[in-house]
Amino acid sequence: MKTQLITPTDIIMIRPHQFVSNPQTMQDNAFQVVACSKQISQLAYDEVSKAAAQLSAAGIQVHLFEDEGNSTPDSVFPNNWFSTHCSGELITYPMYVPNRRLELRQDIIAFIRERYQVSCYRDLSPLAEQGWFLEGTGSIVIDHAGATAYAVASKRTDKTLFTEWCQQLGYQAQLFDATDASGKAVYHTNVLMCVAEHFVLIGLDMVPKNQQTALLASFDKQQKTVITLSPEQINHFCGNAIELKGKDGNLLALSSTAYQALTPAQIAVIRQSAQLLPIEVSTIETAGGSLRCMIAGIHLAQR
Repeated sequence: MKTQLITPTDIIMIRPHQFVSNPQTMQDNAFQVVACSKQISQLAYDEVSKAAAQLSAAGIQVHLFEDEGNSTPDSVFPNNWFSTHCSGELITYPMYVPNRRLELRQDIIAFIRERYQVSCYRDLSPLAEQGWFLEGTGSIVIDHAGATAYAVASKRTDKTLFTEWCQQLGYQAQLFDATDASGKAVYHTNVLMCVAEHFVLIGLDMVPKNQQTALLASFDKQQKTVITLSPEQINHFCGNAIELKGKDGNLLALSSTAYQALTPAQIAVIRQSAQLLPIEVSTIETAGGSLRCMIAGIHLAQR
C-alpha cells in the first residue's frame, strides 16, 4: 500500500459564504455555541481561505469548493458526509439532522471519481430516512495502515451500522463509549481522538476504565505512542487533528486553539515523527468542530 494513500497528500475543503452555527445540531454538540451574523460569516470565510493557503504552502494539494447557499450551515465540515479508502472505495453517509443531509454534493462525488481511481462507490445516505446514522470520519477514526476503525457510540454513530461497515471494508472494529464531565456522550469520535502513523492523541479519561484496556492493546499492536489528553484539552479541540503528508514529510494539522492547549512534552513527542501546523479557525470552532472536521482526506490513487 502506498504511503501517500495512508497519510494523504490531497484533501477537499469547502468554503462557506453564509456560515452560522447549526441550530439543528445544538442539542447533542457540547462544543457548539450560538454564532450568527454577517461579521461571523465573513470571518469564517476568511479562516477557510487562510487555512487552505497555509496547507497549500506546506505542500498539500487542496481542492477547495464553494458553498454559496444558506441551507447547509455545517458544509464547512465535509469529512462527515463522505470518506475515501486505500482500497479504492468512496462512501457517502447517513447524517443525523435533516439539514446536514443536504450537504452531499454530486459535483464533489463526480470530481473525485474523475480525478481519482474509485473502484467502488457505496451510498449509505438513504439509511438516514430509516433512522440509521453514521457520520463519516466524524463518527469513525480510521487507522488506515492498521486496518482498524475506532468509534464512540452516540446518536450519530449507530453501533450496528458501524459494525457492518467494518465487516464490509475489512476493518477491525473498536467500538467504545465516551462521555464528558456532565455525563453527556461525546457526539463525534474525532473530537476525542486522532490516529497518526506513529502516535495517537486520545482523551482516555473520558472512556470507561473497563474499555480502556482494549483500546490500549489495539494501539500497542499498531506500535503507536499514546498521548493522553485531558478533558480540558479535548474541550480545546486537541483531539481534532489530522496527519497529512506535505512537501517536507508528515505534518499534524490542528487549530491554534488546540496547539496552545498542548503541553511542551506532548509537542515534543509529536515532533519526533511530524511537524505541527497550527491554523487559526476559532470562528469555525463555534460550530462545534475544528480543523480536522474541515478536512476530508483523499486516500485514493490519482488517475
